[in-house]
Amino acid sequence: MNLTIRPIQPKDNAPIAKVIRGALEDFNANKPGTVYFDPTTDDLFTLFQTPNSAYYIALLNDEIVGGCGIYPTENLPNGYAELVKIYLHKTARGKGIGKALMLKCFEKAKELNYQYLYLESMPELDIAVGMYQKLGFKNLDKPLGNSGHFGCNIWMIKEL
Repeated sequence: MNLTIRPIQPKDNAPIAKVIRGALEDFNANKPGTVYFDPTTDDLFTLFQTPNSAYYIALLNDEIVGGCGIYPTENLPNGYAELVKIYLHKTARGKGIGKALMLKCFEKAKELNYQYLYLESMPELDIAVGMYQKLGFKNLDKPLGNSGHFGCNIWMIKEL
């Protein structure tokens, strides 16, 4: 397995959008209020030019199989960023790639002086939620910030 994790490039926009939407379809989570219908999903490179954000692409044998980022979502408390758009192609799941992407994001979040990472998910993505818990995320009772993703009803936080 030849895994490379690198920052997003403009040429990655279409392939990573396809991975994200495909993953949501795989779990019947392609519903309104999710990144499936978020227009920024088609131009993640530009979105992640926002200061204090980062997005990483996972390549398996030189093919884009996933991505994950951190983003200073509007109205999050000071010191918080959101762990966003972590999705893997079905051929890349269960190989530790999601964990590798998340660890890269934890490292970058600390570099950017964030103290906490927040995320939103949904019951359909229960396998991912289990991974988040293993990596130290704890459940919250209500959402933080303004992600605009009203289709998510699981909210979690991790202290870095």
